[in-house]
Amino acid sequence: MFIALPIVLYGQFESADTQRRELVSRGIQQRSWLIAQALTPLLDRPDGLPHKAMNQMLARFNDGRTFLKLMFRPAGTAAGGSFYYIASAPEVAANGVGAELQSLAEHGVLRQLADSCEWNTPLDLRYRQPDGHEEILTAVLPIQSRWGCWVLVSSHPATEFLNISIGRSYWQTREVRIAAAIYLAFALLATLVAVSVWRSLHHFRRVAREIRQGRGRARPFANRAVVPELTSVAVDFDYLVRDLRRVAHDIRQTAEDNAHSFKGPISTIQSAMEPIRNMVAAENPRGQRAIRLVDASVRRLYAMVNAAQRLDHDTADMIDAPRMAVNVTDVVGDILYRYRETLGDRNIRLIRVLEENALVWSGAGVIDIAFENILSNAISFSPAGSGISVYLFRDNGWVHLHVDDEGPGIAQEKLEHVFDRYFSLRPRRDRESGEGAAHAGLGLWIVRRNVEALGGSIEAINRISGGLSMRIKLPLAG
Repeated sequence: MFIALPIVLYGQFESADTQRRELVSRGIQQRSWLIAQALTPLLDRPDGLPHKAMNQMLARFNDGRTFLKLMFRPAGTAAGGSFYYIASAPEVAANGVGAELQSLAEHGVLRQLADSCEWNTPLDLRYRQPDGHEEILTAVLPIQSRWGCWVLVSSHPATEFLNISIGRSYWQTREVRIAAAIYLAFALLATLVAVSVWRSLHHFRRVAREIRQGRGRARPFANRAVVPELTSVAVDFDYLVRDLRRVAHDIRQTAEDNAHSFKGPISTIQSAMEPIRNMVAAENPRGQRAIRLVDASVRRLYAMVNAAQRLDHDTADMIDAPRMAVNVTDVVGDILYRYRETLGDRNIRLIRVLEENALVWSGAGVIDIAFENILSNAISFSPAGSGISVYLFRDNGWVHLHVDDEGPGIAQEKLEHVFDRYFSLRPRRDRESGEGAAHAGLGLWIVRRNVEALGGSIEAINRISGGLSMRIKLPLAG
């Protein structure tokens, strides 16, 4: 808008000025023509060349706003011959004629005098007189006589046409320059205001990021807001931060209370099962099967209580926990090192390509939990002799973590539900043995929640060659 608006307005005003300039130029030329017509009988007298009172004769046609100069080339002079400076109004002193002629020559007027004897040559030129007075040359008109060619040079002072761009470009007029100066001043003021607002919002955003990452706990918004207009907003943000921290504390406390409440009865059931287990004879298959079902259910229940407790703590940490620049390369490398024996026992090959120093803003343990869940799933579904590939790289401000396995993959109609809560495709095992009792269908749901809480995304893609590819994308710490 700052660029287009002045261009459009300038075009409109320049068109209007052009029309006014043409009207004024024609009027001035007509007036000069009338003066030339009035001088013609005086300059073409049959009794000889006029030689007296030439300056007074021109002065009769000078209204105080017009500068008249009379030049003469005698008959018989070769084409392009010199002209004589005869008279002027106002009158020029004898010692000033040389400077006057030099000024006319510098501005190209003398060069056009010969042509003007053949036809009228109106000029719109701006030049400065030797005494420093600025004027506009408006007409060069020939007056043919029996004695030779007279040329009337009629000019008008620039002060008479301050609002019209005669003899110069429209942008050189005073009003355009004043308007441009005012416009530039307002544009500069608007730019300064915009920069000030941007800096203020950028500062406010930086403070919000620091508090969100847990780096500004001792310095609330209200104490760090440098923009008076945002003081009330800063106070409201401080209340919001305190409320969130209180909610996080309540979640942690509730998790501990619930875990304590559930683990007590579970421990009681486990203790009560000992005498029952001793009382049921080994020859009683139904009794032994019932005991195994109870033991498996108790273990599953205990695992679910622990999972719920850990989930609540993770939720509280998402709300109120300091974030730091976590080196994802180190996190992934450490977890892969811990799983080396498990991979060896399952006869699973590992291919790892990890780019160094991939940093992400995260709370402690958030990325660990996400990657460990994905890796555990990949190992569970990978057959012996297959391979798992882990790729970590940076690209265009993001950190990408891919975990590819060679397992059975996931049916396309179920692929979009793999991150849903309580959704599980793990093979059904003998519940009586208690294997797989700790799996409650929360692993990938926790992974997605943690990744999205860090501002990233995760997707599952079936590989063309077979298997599943889990792809995490996290914003690079800047």
